[in-house]
Amino acid sequence: MTKNTPKKPAYLLLGKILRPHGIRGEVRMTVMTDFPERLNDMERVYLSLDPQDTKPEAWEIETVRFHQNYALIKFKNILDRTQAELLRERHVMIDIASAVPLEAGEYYLFQLLDMTVQTEDGLVLGKVVDVMETGANDVYVLKSPQYGEVLFPAHSETLIDINVETNIITVNLPDGLLPDASSDED
Repeated sequence: MTKNTPKKPAYLLLGKILRPHGIRGEVRMTVMTDFPERLNDMERVYLSLDPQDTKPEAWEIETVRFHQNYALIKFKNILDRTQAELLRERHVMIDIASAVPLEAGEYYLFQLLDMTVQTEDGLVLGKVVDVMETGANDVYVLKSPQYGEVLFPAHSETLIDINVETNIITVNLPDGLLPDASSDED
């Protein structure tokens, strides 16, 4: 692991509890994982108001079902809507050891943070400071000493290679995406 590689988090975000669902203690969770079906096999998840919490509280799952792109989760010992209400706004996480193993060429979003972004010609543009998940494709936020903050779409036309071992993302940015660095300030 290189010095610039971000520290591996202890927990990965699965979703966020929005509100109670019904009167029997279920909660409605917005799904923020590419593997929602794994919720059916999980016995335990971790809940916290802060997704960066290093000591979230463990909760045992009784049942999981899906409805209209949401997960409906029933936790053990949550018997009614009043108790379920207390879980509102909690982030639902899984410990990193229980995460889905990735295929070759796949990566977790946290691994992209602080990666160096360069063009096919080797021109270093800066580092990834954030990833915004949009409906169509992710958008990488790049902090560049030369261009300031640059947002670029992450899709097959712009991403040439993401190499987690070397910590380098190679891109082919569309014309006009980078501001003119040679313009004079007034």
